[in-house]
Amino acid sequence: MQFGIFTVGDVTPDPTTGRTPSEGERIKSMVRIAQKAEEVGLDLAAFGEHHNPPFVPSSPTTMLGYVAANTSRLILSTATTLITTNDPVKIAEDYAMLQHLADGRVDLTLGRGNTGPVYPWFGKDIRDGIDLAIENYHLLHRLWTEEVVDWEGKHRTPLHGFTATPRPLDGVPPFVWHGSIRSPEIAEQAAYYGDGFFANHIFWPAEHTQKMVEFYRKRFEHYGHGAADQAIVGLGGQVFMRRNSQDAVREFRPYFDNAPVYGHGPSLEEFTAETPLTVGSPQQVIDRTLGFREYVGDYQRQLFLMDHAGLPEKVVLEQLDLLGEEVVPVLRKEFAAVRPAHVPDAPTHASLLAANGQPIAQ
Repeated sequence: MQFGIFTVGDVTPDPTTGRTPSEGERIKSMVRIAQKAEEVGLDLAAFGEHHNPPFVPSSPTTMLGYVAANTSRLILSTATTLITTNDPVKIAEDYAMLQHLADGRVDLTLGRGNTGPVYPWFGKDIRDGIDLAIENYHLLHRLWTEEVVDWEGKHRTPLHGFTATPRPLDGVPPFVWHGSIRSPEIAEQAAYYGDGFFANHIFWPAEHTQKMVEFYRKRFEHYGHGAADQAIVGLGGQVFMRRNSQDAVREFRPYFDNAPVYGHGPSLEEFTAETPLTVGSPQQVIDRTLGFREYVGDYQRQLFLMDHAGLPEKVVLEQLDLLGEEVVPVLRKEFAAVRPAHVPDAPTHASLLAANGQPIAQ
């Protein structure tokens, strides 16, 4: 099972000091946080894509390429890549290029995002959101799996005898997760291709996530990719820890109350009761996270949102120390102890190569 962090890259004032980092400071901080994730033994770091304030990660492959050059083991991913407003040809080529630079330490999560105005900014219509996600991924999949592509669709100009370059590393495309909060069409898409399904798992109660994952699993089996419990599932989550739970609540409350997404809404107590947000001790985080299996089954990837709402970098790095040293080792052991042998591990470039009977290029 893989454990890691994801970031949306918000530039938010620290409500306890009033200081707002510059865009450059925030971008470089995200790099150091990813390096820290590797240092403490996490498996991956995923970066969002946004094109509006207060967010800065508008170019995930630029960020991931830089992080790849400054890490050696960390898997690099996205949270999410906008399949609706990015050109599938550009996605195909950019992430294949990144594969080569990072020696295969790359996968990506595709999604529609949660910012409606982004569609016209890139010449698209939000009313076509689902159709764009379906058509664009169909083309992206072909660009990675076919050497020469002839294509004609509704939402872009045709392709005639087109070859995307570079080709995927070792002939194996990056593994794709399809991320969604509420769209069964995206879960259906993930199941159809035998790809992974990443449930955002941030803003909604457990019952909603359970229904989405169950639907994906059933459709995964329907399309013949394996049993329902062999489907590839990832979850988001968010935590804030101190050794004393009361200290965690007291310290995190002003950040929660002023967060750019859920601030000035439900109380911290209401939000932690109704969603997977956990604010407390490392043991409370362990217990809550282990409980996710009760409603989604055995799953392959757990990502945590750690660096948001104006939290200072120093505090985020302290959180990663707790996560890497006290939480994740226990989660690895406990999840592994109850995992049936027939449930697959999280896909990696090496495992995908092995499944195809190919050696890893040196």
